[in-house]
This record gives sequence, structure tokens and C-alpha cells, in this order.
Amino acid sequence: MPIEKNSKLTLKKQEALKSLPIIGSTAYIKVAGIAKIPAKIDTGADSSSIWASDISVSADGQLKFCLFAPESPLFTGEHLVADEYKVQRVRNSTGDTHIRYRVALPAVIKGKRIRISFTLADRSRNNFPVLLGRKSLNNKFLVDVNKTAVKRPAPIDNTDLAAELDQNPQEFHQKYMQSSSNSAEFGAK
Repeated sequence: MPIEKNSKLTLKKQEALKSLPIIGSTAYIKVAGIAKIPAKIDTGADSSSIWASDISVSADGQLKFCLFAPESPLFTGEHLVADEYKVQRVRNSTGDTHIRYRVALPAVIKGKRIRISFTLADRSRNNFPVLLGRKSLNNKFLVDVNKTAVKRPAPIDNTDLAAELDQNPQEFHQKYMQSSSNSAEFGAK
């Protein structure tokens, strides 16, 4: 009898999953009234993150921030204010830990209105100003990694570097790897 119940539960869950909207590895979303925001779907990340700037806390404890920054075409300059927010430690992909504010914002993904808990971060160096983690997507969407809504930037062509490395590896190292701009990136001392 328990096996039958588990089977029925599994079938019910499968039917429920079939009704969920399907999103790809990228999507255009709307957050806090700003539309057509490119987002990366990252099922390997627990939480979601959004590019924010001019972050401050007022004397009365309100969190104030702008979504994006002046160099972004998505930047409106509007300051958002949150009375309810949290802080948390976040470990990035390189293993560094940072303390970030976390705030819930209204969002629309594939026509579905949801509230997403975002950490506020400087994502100016990222290809996508928004990263959506699995906690924001769980039981709301199915992810098909073969689909994409946002055209990704063209891959960087490294053929010239490969030819230069092949020609003289030591000279290549001195030219590129020992410069001050690459020292921290590659761990050189």
C-alpha cells in the first residue's frame, strides 16, 4: 500500500511539474518596474543577485539603493527604499566571502509575478546584471538549459595569443603574466 501512495504522489508531482513554465539558461525579466533585464539562470547557485549601486542605510534604518549603475542602460537613477531587509555572507565562485544586503523585490518572469529575495551586489563586471538561483525558481519554473532568451556575447578570440605563446613562451610570460594588472588575477607575486 505505501508503494502505491508514493507512486501516486510521484505521478501528481510529475503532473504539477508539467504545468510549470519552462525557462532557458537566460531570460528577460522585469524587476521593480524595470523591464527587459537580461538574467542568467544558475541552478548551481542557491540565491539570486541583482546589480545595485549607491547603497546606504539612513539614520532611521532604511536601506536605500539604485538598481544598476549610471554606466548601465538599465539605470534609472531612482532610489528604492526598503524597511525590511537582511544581511548575509555570500561566497562567490572564486571562494571569496562578502557581506551583502538581501531584499525582496517584485519580479515578472515569463508573465508570472513573483517576489524574489535578491542580494545587492556590484555586477558591473558580469555579463548579466541579474543572476537567478534555484531558491527563486524552485516549484515555479522548469529550466531547460538548451534554451536561451538572451543572446550571449561572442566568445573571445584567443588565436593570436596562442600563436604568440607558441613562438616564445618565456617572452609571452614576461609580457602578459608578470604585468601588475595580471599579478593578482593569476596569483603571481
